[in-house]
Amino acid sequence: MNLNITLYYMKEQVLQAMREAGKPVSAGEITKALGADRKEVDKAFAELKKEGAIISPVRCKWAPAE
Repeated sequence: MNLNITLYYMKEQVLQAMREAGKPVSAGEITKALGADRKEVDKAFAELKKEGAIISPVRCKWAPAE
């Protein structure tokens, strides 16, 4: 699968997991919830931060920007 497509799906999964958590979460919590590779989750977090799609209301915790 194309790397960009894989990253797109991971970003969507991360955002969905954040919405379902209903509270700010860490990358480690998302990794556990998705059963995903931490490196892939970290890449998705980096892209989401760059796009402004997630915010950090609490140190080391993230939530969707919407």
